[in-house]
This record gives sequence, C-alpha cells and structure tokens, in this order.
Amino acid sequence: MKLEKLIFIYNADSGLRNLLIDGAHKILSPATYECHLCDITYGAFTENKLWKAFRKNSDLELEFLHRDEFAKVYRSKFGYKFTFPIVLALVDQNLEVFIKTEELNALEDARALIGLIEERKNVFL
Repeated sequence: MKLEKLIFIYNADSGLRNLLIDGAHKILSPATYECHLCDITYGAFTENKLWKAFRKNSDLELEFLHRDEFAKVYRSKFGYKFTFPIVLALVDQNLEVFIKTEELNALEDARALIGLIEERKNVFL
C-alpha cells in the first residue's frame, strides 16, 4: 500500500468572485462559514503561517482543490461521492478517505490538523 498523495478538497468553489465572497463571509459571519478546512488553513485573505510552513516542508505530495475542481479532475474517473471539506489519500491509484468531514470540522486549528496528518500518514508509509 503506497500513499501517492493527499488531496485536500475545500467546501467552496474556485474563482475570484467566490474567493471574495468567502473572505467576506469569514469576516462578517464566521460561525456560519461552511468550510472549516478553509478556516484552519487560511484566514480571511492569507494562509495560516504554521500551515504554510508545514505545507512547504512536508515530505508528502499535497494537492489542494475546490469542490468544483475536484469534480472536474476526479469524479469522472472514480465516481465517488463525498461530503466536503475532506482530505483524501490517493493510494495505489484509488481514493481513500484520510480525514472525514466530521473530523475536519471538529479540529481546533492548524496544529491539530498537522498532528492528525502526521499521525495517520504512518499507516500508509
């Protein structure tokens, strides 16, 4: 079993318009924002410093997609249906759930996300 990469899928769509709307939503009504993965890894407009350092220094291949991008790249190939946000693992050319939506939504911060990734990656290595 070989972990090829982790795929992080945000519960948001891509594009400048959506980016601006999401940023405003995080500021004006953070309690109702629907992408906890976005909250953990990004503030309203900039990437979390701890997360950015982890991402740049990780020995894992990491891919980041919005849900509309995921649908274009993977759904037609695999036919899976997931809730978002989610972290998937590409293992032996198959997608497996690495961190479920409910688990992501329960995480406190970037440090907790990084700890969970470090803990689980050993299962695949």
